Amino acid sequence: MYKIVKKELLAPNIYLMNIEAPRVARSARPGQFVIVRLDEHGERVPLTISDYDAEQGWVTIVTQTVGYSTSKLCAMSEGDSLADFAGPLGCPSEFVHEEPEALRRRRILFVAGGVGTAPVYPQVKWLSERGVKADVIIGAKNKDTLILTDKMRAVAGEVFIATDDGSAGFHGMVTDLMRDLIDRQGKRYDEVIAIGPMIMMKFVARTTKEYGIRTIVSLNTLMVDGTGMPRRGRGDGHVRSLPCDGRRPHALYVRRGPRVRRSRGRFRRGHAPSGHVQDDREPQGPYGAGAGRGPRLPHRTRSMT
Repeated sequence: MYKIVKKELLAPNIYLMNIEAPRVARSARPGQFVIVRLDEHGERVPLTISDYDAEQGWVTIVTQTVGYSTSKLCAMSEGDSLADFAGPLGCPSEFVHEEPEALRRRRILFVAGGVGTAPVYPQVKWLSERGVKADVIIGAKNKDTLILTDKMRAVAGEVFIATDDGSAGFHGMVTDLMRDLIDRQGKRYDEVIAIGPMIMMKFVARTTKEYGIRTIVSLNTLMVDGTGMPRRGRGDGHVRSLPCDGRRPHALYVRRGPRVRRSRGRFRRGHAPSGHVQDDREPQGPYGAGAGRGPRLPHRTRSMT
């Protein structure tokens, strides 16, 4: 059994929990995940590791109530225990295997959308501990849905906030803020790592392509039970199976399909980022330009490097 040693409400329906799991904490690296099972009859729920402490023996998970299992998990209290807490699983972030000196020469920007801020934090923290100060953009609907901003500021180079309603930071989408940083503020980046709603990552990849910036996105929206269900994709015009061992193509550009339809991103009802030119082949739809009600299958993606 794995005890919940800390529980904290970060934002409406978003909870942080520290789980007592010494063996997982000792082996955890940024970018990995765990599979949680509440009881012997519960389903397997994959959750990205949001922080860990090898000495104290706890691992942090951040959960949003979106279904039966996550609602049941978030209803648990400090002192309660989970039946299973398997991990760490998956391969860690690519930069974990690089030399710190090489990383210090790179200018890295993280783009976090909503709950995607949680898996971004351990990566930025890991880099900071090795003398690499990455910049971070955190996007949210409004100031009340922002999470982990103070913790992020403690480890990042600079943190930029973007909210849909302008209640905190930049008024607009994360892609608008990216353009502002590069075009108006003179920022230069060698790599962008984006984690958040699928539709947000789509437009981040589209934006970075214009600037020729190497980009990595996180395709875990339909992970389901942690077995890597959404492996199928189209790269360079050819349908292929994406690697399920933790290796990721650099900037997979999602055009449309179940991945985009099931995401609950903020580019909705035709509100594409500024500067976006709609493709004639991509009908307008409720999720923004390029995510219309066209043919559903197969998934259509393009690699963008």
